[in-house]
Amino acid sequence: MNKLAGAFGVAIVMMTGCTPRIEVAAPKEPITINMNVKIEHDIHIKADKDVEALLKTRSDLF
Repeated sequence: MNKLAGAFGVAIVMMTGCTPRIEVAAPKEPITINMNVKIEHDIHIKADKDVEALLKTRSDLF
């Protein structure tokens, strides 16, 4: 019984020495995000010929 307890104690000590260690640390340099973005849009609207004629004759609609 005494040998079993000693072997068990040694096994516990050895297993605690081999536990993996995970470390999370912040980076020393700050994180930089470059946002130099140029966005261009071209919007083309096609209208029916009847609608175009209506808009030309009735400019007070808008």
